[in-house]
Amino acid sequence: MPRQPTSRPYHHGDLRTALLKSAERTLREKGVGALSLRELARDAGVSHAAPGRHFKDKQALLDALALDGYERLNRALDTAVESPGLDFEGRLTALARAYLGFAMANPELLELMFTRKHDPDSSDLLASAVEHSLGSITRMIAKAQEQGQIVAGDPERITMAAAASLHGLATLIAHGALPAEESINGLDEHVHLLLNGLRPR
Repeated sequence: MPRQPTSRPYHHGDLRTALLKSAERTLREKGVGALSLRELARDAGVSHAAPGRHFKDKQALLDALALDGYERLNRALDTAVESPGLDFEGRLTALARAYLGFAMANPELLELMFTRKHDPDSSDLLASAVEHSLGSITRMIAKAQEQGQIVAGDPERITMAAAASLHGLATLIAHGALPAEESINGLDEHVHLLLNGLRPR
């Protein structure tokens, strides 16, 4: 007897979305090593060749997952940056919360997003997505400099310092070195220290 599909049926023309959702679930539950186009096809109840119409190989699938992750992350970051009624520190804190929220909800996906091995066909799209993520911070920093809210300097270098701090915090939480709830509760202080430094005033 043929194996019955284990995932919900997909609508006609929506196989790519169904495969990506199933792949992300496998990534979250079993890790990247368990991902297989053949297994995803079996779970979706389609022929082994069907995923090939959307992903030429496993690497193309991984790149599509990473790109989808960046698109979701960027929407969250854009919303945070555009928060009305906040000063620079408030917007940076909102952005930090958005980033950590995504990282804590999707640790395996975030790790995949930062993987350096990407197919050349996908590299431009992924590079653009990364640039969007960092660009939202850079634009916010440049605007704060124009308004005299933070020190002068290369906005991109300041962005890298801020991004490294947030990503480092997310990594420590993901690896269990820091408790997630405590880190979120202390995020205001983290951002304050990032902005004001450690020298006594």
